[in-house]
Amino acid sequence: MVMVHDIVLEELRAHLRGNLITPGSLNYDEACKVYNAMINRRPAAIAQCADVGDVIQCVNFARDEDIPLAIRGGGHNGGGLGTCDDGLVIDLSPMKGVRVDPVARTARVEAGCTWGDVDHATHAFGLATPSGIISTTGVGGLTLGGGLGHLARTCGLSLDNVLEVDMVLADGSFVTANSQQNQDLFWAVRGGGGNFGVVTSFLFKLHPISTVYAGPMLWHLDQAPEVMRWYREYITNAPEEMNGWFAFLTVPPVAPFPDDLHLKKMCGVVWCYTGSLDNADEVFQPIRQQFGSPALDFVGPIPQPALQSMFDALYPPGHQWYWRADWVKELSEEAIAIHMKYAPKLPTPQSTMHLYPISGAPQRVGKHDTAFSYRDANWGMVIVGVDPDPANNEAIISWTKDYWDELHPFSAGGAYVNMMMDDEGQERVKAAYRENYERLTKIKAKYDPDNLFRINQNIKPQT
Repeated sequence: MVMVHDIVLEELRAHLRGNLITPGSLNYDEACKVYNAMINRRPAAIAQCADVGDVIQCVNFARDEDIPLAIRGGGHNGGGLGTCDDGLVIDLSPMKGVRVDPVARTARVEAGCTWGDVDHATHAFGLATPSGIISTTGVGGLTLGGGLGHLARTCGLSLDNVLEVDMVLADGSFVTANSQQNQDLFWAVRGGGGNFGVVTSFLFKLHPISTVYAGPMLWHLDQAPEVMRWYREYITNAPEEMNGWFAFLTVPPVAPFPDDLHLKKMCGVVWCYTGSLDNADEVFQPIRQQFGSPALDFVGPIPQPALQSMFDALYPPGHQWYWRADWVKELSEEAIAIHMKYAPKLPTPQSTMHLYPISGAPQRVGKHDTAFSYRDANWGMVIVGVDPDPANNEAIISWTKDYWDELHPFSAGGAYVNMMMDDEGQERVKAAYRENYERLTKIKAKYDPDNLFRINQNIKPQT
């Protein structure tokens, strides 16, 4: 490992507009913290980049000094890949500009933005682009790996709505990639993660979505097998304006949840209907009557940003996170039985399992049209153990792993790079891309032959 000397770091500091934080800085310990508190790494320096010029300086520095380089956007990276030991972290979070063009229905979004930043800017024009389910999630990480969320069935994945990216490459050059320029790079970044360079801004397509008919609908846990059997048929055949992801969860012991449901383990669907509000009650009437009245029904008209931020308070920064994910084609009876084995054992109040539907708009894109491969799946599944107390790490990790191990044989295989820990191995990375992996290794060799951008779910350059 090449050690970074203070005098060299001072030279870098002199070339930056943004702050360079080093172990001697008063705010170093705070700057080292990432969203997932299970990750604790100590970089040689953290560069809080003010602009693209700073990014170029940092990329050149890390390459020339032959030190590890990690890229941190504005949000989560639950796997902890936005930091490193003894290297340089490019922190893009100060780069938060959003420019909306309401006529073209596009938004130019800098890579330090969270989805809350984007929602705030676009909602003023009655527009939206698909994101995740928590507004504090970073735009860059979610988009480059996929982008599952409330609007996927209607509008596609986040990456399906990218029209263009600006990037800094491993050689320090600045390029634009779109359907006309650097087409191979544009193909690769839509699903290939941060393997090919530092994306400094995205151009997103926007949709006329403002107020949606949405929210959680919960049923008692003993109804879950019946709910899951109905849900697997309903959501895969529903009109594309209907979105809804399934969850096992523990009801938070706070208002507005009713007292009698506090801390109860339940199942539910978080709906998001983007069709006409005039007929939304009619559309949902048979859903509400499907199993008798739901135990909880918070579904109604809501601004899209309010839906997107609904769960923010449940998942603040600084909690312990451990997750496993898979793609799912069929929700079989065998799989439902395994779900019912582990759902009553949710180890902590914030631990959960989600099934995000990707039928509809995402499946209208070919599996070779972008690096993202699993267009033939119907759901992205994530099992996640979460708790604020490190003393519970063994419990949340073992529950997550055991649950996933039993379910994996009933999955479509593969992996979702946005929901992988860094201990899952190279074969899982290859499985995430299937037959697209070889093409990605060739593009990696072209744009990053020395694998400078390797602190990620790494695609190794073809040699």
